[in-house]
Amino acid sequence: MPIRELNATWPLLLGMGILMLGSGLQSSLLGVRATIEGFSPTITGLIMSCYYVGYLFGTVATPRMVRRVGHIRAFAALAAVASGVALVHGAFVQPATWAVMRLLSGLCFAGIYVVAESWLNDRASRETRGRLFAIYMAVLYVGLGAAQFLLVPWSPATPLPFMVVSLLISASMVPIVLSAQQAPEVALPRRVRLRDLYRDAPLGVAGVTVAGLISSIIFSMGTVYARLSGLAITQVAAFMSVSILAAVLTQYPVGRLSDRMDRRTLIAIMCTIATGVAATIVVFQRIPHSLLLVLAALFSGSALTLYSQSVSHVNDKLEPSEMVAASSKLLRINGTAAAFGPLAMGGLFSVFGPRAYFATLGTLTASLMVYDLWRKARGEAAPPDHRARFIETRPRA
Repeated sequence: MPIRELNATWPLLLGMGILMLGSGLQSSLLGVRATIEGFSPTITGLIMSCYYVGYLFGTVATPRMVRRVGHIRAFAALAAVASGVALVHGAFVQPATWAVMRLLSGLCFAGIYVVAESWLNDRASRETRGRLFAIYMAVLYVGLGAAQFLLVPWSPATPLPFMVVSLLISASMVPIVLSAQQAPEVALPRRVRLRDLYRDAPLGVAGVTVAGLISSIIFSMGTVYARLSGLAITQVAAFMSVSILAAVLTQYPVGRLSDRMDRRTLIAIMCTIATGVAATIVVFQRIPHSLLLVLAALFSGSALTLYSQSVSHVNDKLEPSEMVAASSKLLRINGTAAAFGPLAMGGLFSVFGPRAYFATLGTLTASLMVYDLWRKARGEAAPPDHRARFIETRPRA
């Protein structure tokens, strides 16, 4: 990686790493606190889904904000609001208040992702973009995974951990606002039609949709599953940590492999692995905690690569001039699907208990695998000279 790109982006990467500590702690903390307060799984799922509703608004509003005030001011404003939202969560433990605050949180974090990724794209060259985004992804997943252990020192039943979340989000602004680097300019994306994307890359659109459901369930309802399964707080932290950190190890090698083979085949392989692991956990419910952690890591390590592979598959079908507009549309598709994940999972918990967690996740990966194989039997792979370079994308916590 050239020194120029790192010098231009290290304040942003450092800020995003700190921010992910706060984001990861907040997401898991809300799930644990909801169980302590006796919120029903359905209510908890509804609260968590509000994050993704706000997320959709954030993807629409932020480009205009960045164009008006610039990257640094937009990042600072969004992070300031997100920091205050965390404090309100701790002060007013009520489902209605949490739902509204979760919506605002989603809006802010979506906006921050738009700021960060447009900044990185501006600073990267064609030759370094893949590696720069790989470093960015590693920073995000390490931050989210490490955040799970912050559940341990402070009791989730007190306001203190919410204060820690606010402190971390506020601290993320420091390297950004003190950076001497000039922020880039961003133009508003042009519109693109969903039907054109689906016509050109139906598997990619389906993969982005399924990936949104899976990621929102893992990040928002994983702690609820762990608590309903009888795990202690330290075990909940370990479960969420391995689920997230597994993606750090698999994103880059899977992405590199997808550049060398038919992406549809690799998507089918990842879905097969994830489905087999989920089925094993559902069938053999009373498995040792250590084995559960291994299986959870295998599932997340395979399933959390599906969004990046699906986006890359779509880009294989597009002209370079279409990729920015298509990425914006895919982000909204993913966010829309993600909004339904926690809500559906909460209802399934109420009916079937914790077994529904991996049963639902396995059903989603199995469905995508079947659709993948069906589409693969109907069409040809993209020619090697038309394949886009794999670029990893952020988690939606």
